[in-house]
Amino acid sequence: MKKTSLYDKHVALGAKIVPFAGYEMPVSYAGIIEEHNSVRNAVGVFDVSHMGEFIVKGKQALDLIQKVTSNDVSKLEIGEIQYSCLPNDKGGIVDDLLVYRLAEDNCSDGERAYMLVVNASNIEKDWNWISSHNTFEAKMTDISEKTSLLAVQGPKASAALQSLTEMDLAGMKYYTFNKGTFAGIENTLISATGYTGAGGFEIYVDNEHAAKLWDAVFAAGAAYGIKPIGLGARDTLRLEMGFCLYGNDIDDTTSPIEAGLGWITKLKKGDFIGRDFCVNHKENGSARKLVGFVMNDKRPARHGYPVQDANGNEIGIVTSGSTSITLGYPVGLAYVKSEFAALDTPIYIDIRGKQIEAKVSALPFVKK
Repeated sequence: MKKTSLYDKHVALGAKIVPFAGYEMPVSYAGIIEEHNSVRNAVGVFDVSHMGEFIVKGKQALDLIQKVTSNDVSKLEIGEIQYSCLPNDKGGIVDDLLVYRLAEDNCSDGERAYMLVVNASNIEKDWNWISSHNTFEAKMTDISEKTSLLAVQGPKASAALQSLTEMDLAGMKYYTFNKGTFAGIENTLISATGYTGAGGFEIYVDNEHAAKLWDAVFAAGAAYGIKPIGLGARDTLRLEMGFCLYGNDIDDTTSPIEAGLGWITKLKKGDFIGRDFCVNHKENGSARKLVGFVMNDKRPARHGYPVQDANGNEIGIVTSGSTSITLGYPVGLAYVKSEFAALDTPIYIDIRGKQIEAKVSALPFVKK
């Protein structure tokens, strides 16, 4: 198992460590409920250094990324970020990712530079997939192993971090980034992104600076009640927002359209891998759709539970489910037959042989 550069910090804080995506990662410190509430109401820090980062640059870097991703990368200006996915050639999703358009300071004339941020469990898979389609004048560099990443999330994040930099954090628009000195560390990339719906930032540094960054962030945020947060609360927070988790809600067999990701699937941008499948689903509809649901019971549904109609016929499957800590009742995501996808449609979850009523709900469950 691999360890991030901050592993010793987690152990010293008494974190419960679990294997995740090939790394030993903190799942919780004080407990998921307390950590969840810290992020929703104040500010918390996640070590997400296990994520993957690829640099793609060259005269045809844009062409390569346009070919392998679903969103329209040509719309990105320097300093902007885009959520996207890597469709496969069978109608599914290789991975979801972020695309950063970097400054061209170290590029030759006509070259562009991008950073792709991919899921930890898919680093090798994504690298091989993109590389296999790199017939362009584009150079790829995997910087995952040398890059550390902190996600500082919550409504007090900008106030907690502002003393560490001259960059205007509160003024940063959602899905933009800046580079500068942060906590005395030069060339730090900080982006107004995150996976919690609570606002905040993600901070990229070389591994050698990770411990310094961690200590500085906690010192600066002490007056704001900053807390370390594990992967357990990361999952409950993202579910409340209806954000897809790769391996649960999207995978190699789910199309972007049926997963509700039509908004990042730009069919008019030209050809890209999997476009024909997406066009077919867009024009003719898909047999199933990913929906949010709310339980009419205190028992939460879990990944893999069958979804049924009133007569007990199987109509889908739960992909994510938990009790919403913010709302106090169980919520979840499930693929259901399209005729059951309308808001407020009653559906039933088979929980250990008992049929428990639920209803299709709008997303996100927790409004920003």
